[in-house]
Amino acid sequence: MARCLVTGATGYIGGRLVPELLAAGHEVRCMARSPGRLRDLPWVARTEVVAADATDPGRTRAALDGVDVAYYLIHAMGGSGQFAANDRRAARTFAAAAEEAGVRRIVYLGGLVPGERLSPHLRSRTEVGEIFLGSGVPAVVLRAAVIIGSGSASFEMLRHLTERLPVMTTPRWVRSRTQPIAVRDVLRYLTAWAEVPCEVNRGFDIGGPDVLTYGDMMQGYASVAGLPHRLIIPVRVLTPRLSSLWVGLVTPVPSGIARPLVESLRNEAVCGEHDIVRYVPDSEEGLIGFREAVSLALKKIKEADVATRWSSASTPGAPSDPLPTDPDWAGGSLYTDCRVIRVAAGPEALWQVIEGIGGRNGWYSLPVAWCLRGLLDRLSGGVGLRRGRRDEHRLRVGDAVDFWRVEEVLPGRLLRLRAEMRLPGLAWLELGVSSSDGRTYYRQRAIFHPRGLLGHLYWWAISPFHGLVFGRMPVNVAAAARARQRIMSG
Repeated sequence: MARCLVTGATGYIGGRLVPELLAAGHEVRCMARSPGRLRDLPWVARTEVVAADATDPGRTRAALDGVDVAYYLIHAMGGSGQFAANDRRAARTFAAAAEEAGVRRIVYLGGLVPGERLSPHLRSRTEVGEIFLGSGVPAVVLRAAVIIGSGSASFEMLRHLTERLPVMTTPRWVRSRTQPIAVRDVLRYLTAWAEVPCEVNRGFDIGGPDVLTYGDMMQGYASVAGLPHRLIIPVRVLTPRLSSLWVGLVTPVPSGIARPLVESLRNEAVCGEHDIVRYVPDSEEGLIGFREAVSLALKKIKEADVATRWSSASTPGAPSDPLPTDPDWAGGSLYTDCRVIRVAAGPEALWQVIEGIGGRNGWYSLPVAWCLRGLLDRLSGGVGLRRGRRDEHRLRVGDAVDFWRVEEVLPGRLLRLRAEMRLPGLAWLELGVSSSDGRTYYRQRAIFHPRGLLGHLYWWAISPFHGLVFGRMPVNVAAAARARQRIMSG
């Protein structure tokens, strides 16, 4: 069995690949810029976790020491500016470190490349694949189009567009042919390359058995989900930018991530070969078809058994700085809004309410205000409120909760959320439980670290609304905890 390094383990594919490799009997080392985000994952105790950034030669070389097969699952799905240059630099650094460490194989998951003009993101993925194929380490580059699986960005975009728009005017890309592939087949291919004995250095197109237009996929989804036939009216005026903004408003996928997805759909993405079968034979049941893949994904969603979501990965452009915990922190001003209230319920009932906050459960204060703030964030290209939650009852470090990211969970004591909305600064929201003399207290603290004059002006401009938003939360959380206590006692 092989010793495997997985980059991007906090992301959608990486977070699902690790348990597959473990189940196959391989040793797994996870390389992450923020190892703390792996802390609460159910499989992490069976792996080795190292802190490294793919652009850091020294740390990357150390992470690859003793590794047989390295999985490179780092993608710049959103962002702007120098993302392509950063992708090239990271890939070159990783390839050089892998060669120096004596890695036997690099496995990279890229995009299925059409023969026509490439979008910037597809071009970048193609360049990364070429860097690995031209390195001194044998590489396998798997090229996939739309990946169908519970929680994938492609599937969430398809699902919400179809469910929310029974009648829709759509851009021309809904008529482009593509070859979707089930996430289970993607994971099967990736896992298999840890054991293929021969030396291979080439790319492979991977896709499912169906070739469909995006319009076909929407109608297919509607049929599997039991929805009426959708009326689709193509129009020519929607550019990829306008389309991504439209997708960002209608679905949970923000426009910054929707745009590369939309751009990749403009041209046909159909497999030109199925040569991978010579090394990784199809299963006895064959490749999973589109409708079966949709059915499997919907079953996972219904059972709340979604292991990873597109939002598992960090949102491009979102702040990632940890909360300054030093009381005498010298990094600048910190504005706070602190509130404490006694709760007529036990600590367990209160914690259940806190851990279930966000998503369908809401934020226990002025839903209209939260929705408006989410809408403003979406309009500015942010994530908005529609990401929801991976699990309605449990949270772990790294989970997305609407436009927040879980930074810390101390079960029964503290939940700390870091804002990923567009702000002129950094913001956190802490929700805590404490007990004293048999009494239960709910503690809430909003924290803001302004960036420049605009940050200070922003805080003072929204301060009058704190009483309405943050002021109502403790009372409503306490009421929800009392109701939860009655359920637990009855």
